[in-house]
Amino acid sequence: MAIVSRGFSGRRREGGERLPPGQYLVEDFPVLSAGPTPVVPPDRWEFAIDTESGQTHRWSWRELMALPRQRQTVDIHCVTRWTKLDTTWEGVSLDVLFEDVETTADYALVHSYGGYTTNMPLDDLLDGKAWIAYRFDGEELAPVHGGPARLLVPHLYFWKSAKWVRGIRLLDDDWPGFWETAGYHNYGDPWREQRYEDD
Repeated sequence: MAIVSRGFSGRRREGGERLPPGQYLVEDFPVLSAGPTPVVPPDRWEFAIDTESGQTHRWSWRELMALPRQRQTVDIHCVTRWTKLDTTWEGVSLDVLFEDVETTADYALVHSYGGYTTNMPLDDLLDGKAWIAYRFDGEELAPVHGGPARLLVPHLYFWKSAKWVRGIRLLDDDWPGFWETAGYHNYGDPWREQRYEDD
């Protein structure tokens, strides 16, 4: 006979093992932005990867659309504590965009239309971990959610998945981005609750 009955072990959190510590589930898709929503027509959109040696690789919207696309279903976690499970995105893996990029850089600084930046180790963008996403839930990505295209890095807090993405600058040293210079954690792992710089 057990000394402690199952009733004393607590109850399973809604979302179970897929919900990082301190998070709660949402059904909707909250919109959070630090500034106005840029309007970037696809025919004026471009994406660039700038290497640490000064080489630039560019793609227009038409060129991006011609690349192999992937459909991914992932959970997303916002630093403001909401989590949305089973979100479905379509886009181009950064592995495809980096195929012809020669670099020895360790870090990436992501730039967005509107001036937003965020930083991360380059390894967090490769090996099937990140995409340039342009469709959400079967529809074109709405501007309030980062359309026409946003970065999608679902294993980090969602501020790292920069909306309105326009490029990546590869660096030998780590340069903090917008929220990172404002006191947010430099890395942002939701499973370790890395919300702020002292976490």
